[in-house]
Amino acid sequence: MKAEVLQLSPILIPEINARLNELYTVRPYFQQADKAAYLREHGANITAVVTGGHTGITRAVMEQLPAVKVIAVNGVGTDAVDLAYARDRGIHVTATIGALTEDVADLAIGLLISTCRGLNTADRYVRSGAWPKSPTPLAPIPLARQFSGMRVGIVGLGRVGRAVATRAAAFGCPISYTDLRAMDDVPYTFVQDLVELARQSDALIVAAAADKAKGIINAQVLAALGAEGYLINVARGSLVNEPDLVAALQTGSIAGAGLDVFVDEPNVPTELFELETVVLQPHRASATVQTRTRMGEMVLAALAQGLAGEKPTAAVA
Repeated sequence: MKAEVLQLSPILIPEINARLNELYTVRPYFQQADKAAYLREHGANITAVVTGGHTGITRAVMEQLPAVKVIAVNGVGTDAVDLAYARDRGIHVTATIGALTEDVADLAIGLLISTCRGLNTADRYVRSGAWPKSPTPLAPIPLARQFSGMRVGIVGLGRVGRAVATRAAAFGCPISYTDLRAMDDVPYTFVQDLVELARQSDALIVAAAADKAKGIINAQVLAALGAEGYLINVARGSLVNEPDLVAALQTGSIAGAGLDVFVDEPNVPTELFELETVVLQPHRASATVQTRTRMGEMVLAALAQGLAGEKPTAAVA
């Protein structure tokens, strides 16, 4: 008899879904209108869970899964999972840490280049048909900011932060960073104080995997970044004080921002929609076929190991 897996969020790679359904009896919780009734019917037989970083799993749901052995998060965020309760129950929780690194770093640089060079603004200008109508075609679009050689400050020099630094360094950008401590295996400049890092940077890239930190990019940090500075966030929306950021952008206290994450997703501050100095993405830094396939492979491995009574290689709890 196949083990029963409760699926709380969809997996977008058909091959991974096919293998998941071949190996297990999958209970698609995310598709159910009456989720409470579905849990009452199937909860006792569920031995594994697949969920996403945004979705996680509540303690209330876990309490209705008495036989569950492993919760495989198809993502890197585990702040939506009650890890303490999982540990108390002896439930392994896994995440796809490492699979997303290259794509997230790529998007961070892409957002910075797009914001500095006004790529979205220029794209809209061409698509609107306005280019042939302008006597001086480039006049309606402000001159852009060169990316190469910018002083890049990185908030959090973990896997993603290091990958961002490697990419930025290839463009001749001096790299500084802040973290809990200085790293002795990198050639970049450590700046302990976040405000001082912002002051020394032309672009501040937020890459910290800090689930508990809130609003560390605030008005003081943005003021230090200055009117010619850019903010990029590919980490956690909660790390940025969004009202402070909106105010800084509206007043020109900073030059622009590229954002892939937000505090209350999918609800984005509507004030950002009108600002040409902002590039927005719907939290899709890992949204490539290659990375999502790697993530799916890690989920399948975690399920197999956890259901075999082993501690999964990707376990975080």
